[in-house]
Amino acid sequence: MSMIRELRAAVRPALRKDNRSGYGTGVHESGGPSMSSAVVDCAAYLDGRRETETRSPADALCRVRSAEGQSRDGFVWIGLHEPTEEEFSGIAQEYGLHPLAVEDAVHAHQRPKLERYDESLFTVFKTIHYVEHAELTATSEVVETGEVMCFTGRDYIITVRHGGQGSLRALRHHLEDDPELLGKGPSAVLHAIADQTVDGYLAVADAVQDDIDEVEIEVFSDRTGGGKRGGDASRIYQLKREVLEFKRAVSPLMRPMQTLSERPVRLVDPDIQKYFRDVADHLTRVNEQVLGFDDLLNSILQANLAQATVAQNEDMRKITAWAAIFAVPTMIAGIYGMNFTYMPELHWKFGYPLVLLLIVAICYGMHRGFKRNGWL
Repeated sequence: MSMIRELRAAVRPALRKDNRSGYGTGVHESGGPSMSSAVVDCAAYLDGRRETETRSPADALCRVRSAEGQSRDGFVWIGLHEPTEEEFSGIAQEYGLHPLAVEDAVHAHQRPKLERYDESLFTVFKTIHYVEHAELTATSEVVETGEVMCFTGRDYIITVRHGGQGSLRALRHHLEDDPELLGKGPSAVLHAIADQTVDGYLAVADAVQDDIDEVEIEVFSDRTGGGKRGGDASRIYQLKREVLEFKRAVSPLMRPMQTLSERPVRLVDPDIQKYFRDVADHLTRVNEQVLGFDDLLNSILQANLAQATVAQNEDMRKITAWAAIFAVPTMIAGIYGMNFTYMPELHWKFGYPLVLLLIVAICYGMHRGFKRNGWL
C-alpha cells in the first residue's frame, strides 16, 4: 500500500490542466531533417534518468540499445501530436510498429482498447475534459473528448495524442522527478497515463453530477412559486447525449484495465502490474457513476414528459370548462334572437333583466361546479 501511495503521489499533480500541445522541453516543434514536426518530445531514459542530449527517435533508440551492453536499463519515450501518415511512417518503420496499429493511431476516433502484437502493446485511452459553462442550454457542450494512444515495447513507449486535451507535459515532468519509478521501464509510463486518464474521469464525473442535480431540481421544483412544474426537455436530452459520450470513453476501457491488472503481460513489469489494480478499481467506480447518470437522466426525462402531459390535460380541462360556461349565454341569446312573436316574458318589462340574471346564475353555478371538481 505504501508503494501505491508513493506512485500516486508522484503522478497525481499531473492532473492539473495543461492544454498545450507539447509534452516537454528538449525538442523543437519545427523539427529538422531527421525530426518530424509532429514529434513534440523525444528522450532516452537510462536507469530512470533522462539523457540531457537532444536526439532524434532513431538516435535515441540506438543510444538505449547500446547502453544495454553496458548493463544499463533504458527506454525511449516519444511524444507525438496528431501526426500524419508521412510524419509517422519513419518512426513506425524504425521501431517496428504494426501497420494496423499505426493506421489506428494516425486516423484516431478509436474505441478504448488494448491490442497485443508480437513486440508491442497498443493501448487507446479516451481523454475527457469538462467544458465550463455559465448555464446549461440545449446546445451546451458538457464534455470534450480526445485520445491518447500508446505503443509500449521492451525499450520504448510512443504516445500519440489527438485533440486539445490530455496533455502529458506535466506528467512527464513529474515522472522524471522519480527516477526509481522510471527505472521500471515503459510500463511505468503506461500506468501513469492510465492513472491520469482515469483520475480525470473522476473529476469530470463530479462536475457532471452537479449539472444533473441542477436539472433534477428544476424538473421537480415549483417555477417562480406559481405551482407549475417542469423543465426544458431539450436541455435534459442534450445532457443525456453528453453523458452518452462520456460512457463511450469509460465502459470500453474496463476490459483492457482488467487485462493489465489481472493477467501476466510480457511487456508489463510485475511490480507495475499491481498498480493497475488501483486504476481498474477507480475505473469501475466511474463506470458505475456514468451508468447511474444515464439511468437517472432517463427517469428525469420521463418525469418531465409526464409533467408536460399532465399540464396539457389541465389546460384542456380548463378550456373545456370555460367553453361550457360561455355556451349558456350563447344559447339563451340565440333563442331570443329568433324574433318569434310568442316568446317567454317577451312583453314584460322585467323580462330582460330576468334573462340576464338567469344567465349569470347558471354560469355561476357551473363555475362553482367545475372549480369544486378541479377543472378550474
